[in-house]
Amino acid sequence: MSKLLLIDDEEDVRYSFQRIFGSPEIELATASSGEEGLKVIPKFKPDLVLMDVRMGGMNGLETLRRIRASNPKLLVILMTAYGTTQTAIEAMKLGAYDYLLKPFDVPKLKEIVANALKAARDMRQVVSYEPLLESEDYELGIVGRSEAMQQVFKLIGQVAATDATALITGESGTGKELVARAIYHHSDRSQQAFLAVNCAAIPEQLLESELFGHERGAFTGATLQRIGKFEQCNQGTIFLDEIGDMTPATQTKILRVLQSGTFERVGGNQPIQVDVRVIAATNKALEQAVAAKEFREDLFYRLNVVRIHIPPLRDRRDDIPLLVNYFLKKIAREQQRPPKSAATSVTRTLEKYHWPGNVRELENIIRRAYVMAKGDAILQSELPPEISGQSGGGAPPPVSGVAGDAVTADAAAMARQLFQWARRDPKLKVIPAVERELVIQALKETNNNQVHAAKLLGITRATLRKRIEKFGIQRELNVK
Repeated sequence: MSKLLLIDDEEDVRYSFQRIFGSPEIELATASSGEEGLKVIPKFKPDLVLMDVRMGGMNGLETLRRIRASNPKLLVILMTAYGTTQTAIEAMKLGAYDYLLKPFDVPKLKEIVANALKAARDMRQVVSYEPLLESEDYELGIVGRSEAMQQVFKLIGQVAATDATALITGESGTGKELVARAIYHHSDRSQQAFLAVNCAAIPEQLLESELFGHERGAFTGATLQRIGKFEQCNQGTIFLDEIGDMTPATQTKILRVLQSGTFERVGGNQPIQVDVRVIAATNKALEQAVAAKEFREDLFYRLNVVRIHIPPLRDRRDDIPLLVNYFLKKIAREQQRPPKSAATSVTRTLEKYHWPGNVRELENIIRRAYVMAKGDAILQSELPPEISGQSGGGAPPPVSGVAGDAVTADAAAMARQLFQWARRDPKLKVIPAVERELVIQALKETNNNQVHAAKLLGITRATLRKRIEKFGIQRELNVK
């Protein structure tokens, strides 16, 4: 359960927040002044504070200063009805996570709060890279005793003790963010902020503003000055996920920050100095991107000070039984139920599968099997057909050490399954059905970002738009 503390001297606002955030997942406490809020924080231990800037007694600015002095990792969102005043801007410079304008846009409010709570969890939940599975008190762990993972653990320990820039590489689903958070939690900056930015999930025209902020009037809709993630992260750590998807202009600014610790906000000309540790991650081969002139060579060398490569799951099959045990305990704890076990035949089957989705796919399979299991143990029949080989299309795809081969094998298995359905249902048109589902999944995977969805599908954005219109997907997903 997440804990929110609202500090506001208006009774109507406190009542509105109780209605908006009244749910079993969120516990809300309120305070009517900055003085009262400072007394509540040590007792309530909130994950996030939402606070008005203008209050009777101690104002929001002074309250924020005191919160930051006593608890630098506690995130604070400022609220103000005076968005054009310098007070809100100054509050952001003091370290507020974000600010909101009154009256509230409720969907936007919920989105900002959800993002802040995720950032708070990232800072609070310590990631261990030597988890003891016999213990019940761990939160998150990077599991593995294979030789490849032992090398990863050694590198985490070595880089965590320094301020060196780290580049984490590996396929999707291998756990790159967990490694980044482990470095942060075991570093000297662990008491400061940690913010993660997925460079592929943010539209390219907004990413620069997200990272560096913007000045009022910098572009259409920029009605206020905004503080970016680098300023929010001063003295802390920023994690840039999927950095290979950055535009050349943003790459240039990142390079400057790494070289000099300075940047300008979008639309600004005043250099801003920050002290931020950068950890970057990518599933792309940056050396190839450099050779193709798609990624700056000088930025690559700046990021590649210490590289940590996470092996795919198919290259560390000895870790699969440990991971299964870990996920079963994790799920049982989340659902407050007795842990289940996996039959020996299940573990053997999982060890033979090629895992194109890596550890993330394994966790999803275990979660599904946990739900489907009728007893205390997960049986072979409770695994998905594509894993167990019971799809009617023959044995599972052959194990391959090459990602492209694994994808091809997966596609062949799915095609066999689709043709079996088509034989049973003559009305089923296989190609349109698959094409429509691929477009929907690509949009979901990219948070409705049509540029990235088109790239994922290997088509142009214009072609993607035609498919969206052809299949009526715009109405279903409310794609804009």
